[in-house]
Amino acid sequence: MFKAYGLYSHIQANRLRSAMLLLAFVLLLVALMFSFALLFEAFTSNAPLERIVARAVFDVGQGWPIAFGAALLWFCIAFLFHQSMIDFATGSSGVVRAEAPRLYNLLENLCISCGASMPRLKIIESDALNAFASGIRDGNYSVSVTRGLIDNLGDDELEAVLGHELTHIRNRDTQLMVIATIFAGIFAFAADLTIRNWNFPFGFSPRRGGSRDDGGGGGGALAAMLIALAVIALSFGVSVLIRFALSRSREYLADAGSAELTKNPDAMISALRKIAAYPTIPNMPSRMHAFFIESPAVDAEGGWFATHPSIEDRIAALVEFAGGSVGASSRREGSGPAPASPGAGPWG
Repeated sequence: MFKAYGLYSHIQANRLRSAMLLLAFVLLLVALMFSFALLFEAFTSNAPLERIVARAVFDVGQGWPIAFGAALLWFCIAFLFHQSMIDFATGSSGVVRAEAPRLYNLLENLCISCGASMPRLKIIESDALNAFASGIRDGNYSVSVTRGLIDNLGDDELEAVLGHELTHIRNRDTQLMVIATIFAGIFAFAADLTIRNWNFPFGFSPRRGGSRDDGGGGGGALAAMLIALAVIALSFGVSVLIRFALSRSREYLADAGSAELTKNPDAMISALRKIAAYPTIPNMPSRMHAFFIESPAVDAEGGWFATHPSIEDRIAALVEFAGGSVGASSRREGSGPAPASPGAGPWG
């Protein structure tokens, strides 16, 4: 995609990615509308394929305002209530300083050091070791960590994880991922209903010969149905791949941001190794995996279907470009890392 150089350039690149994501969503939505129109015409007509396609194109031209209105309504609802949806899906609950003073103080110090606003702090009651940041606008950002992360990481390691998540917020990565997840949800919903209920969305099953006899036999209708189902599957697949690619691209820079904030890349390396041993939160919805600092359940497939770079690759990048040590646990505060190479590595 676009290679970002520095924090400001990365934020600008993320804004451009957001704009491209909106454009891609519009194109995929039109393709989805066309596939449903093909299904409708195939179910109700016995015409040749070219006539069914022509009718489907006409249907899209007539019905696009309704479809886009429904999509806009869904986006508005998700935009307004996305944080409640995320909290419900992950089991996150907010805490104040008195309930988690150690966690709160570490995050507050990081925010002061970089001039960032304090996000809300939330805890997931799970023994797993994981964390994520979410939010789409100022005053709405939050950082969630598991109870296992708090109990098993030292202060410097926990600070490194919080620095990672705070970098996601500063870089507007959370905004990008929320938008991508909202869009992907529309295509997942359409694909799921099409597969599970053959009657959706028109309330009838395919009939031999259709209700309109255009002298085309049954081949045109069958071909149109197969094309429509292929387009639905492709739209869903592309939306998921876009979301996964965006998730992968943001992790290296968040690791770098943590090392920059804490001046302790070894703490990030040590934290990643501990997290990798037990990151899986039971019953976590798959659509939330991309939000977390590590998600091996999805990453095991590798390649295009990975939401994160491997832990080994992330540690290697911290060693080579941020002055981290392969064999060391986290350095104690004050020792500091070796100077990082400016403009190098997967962070640009």
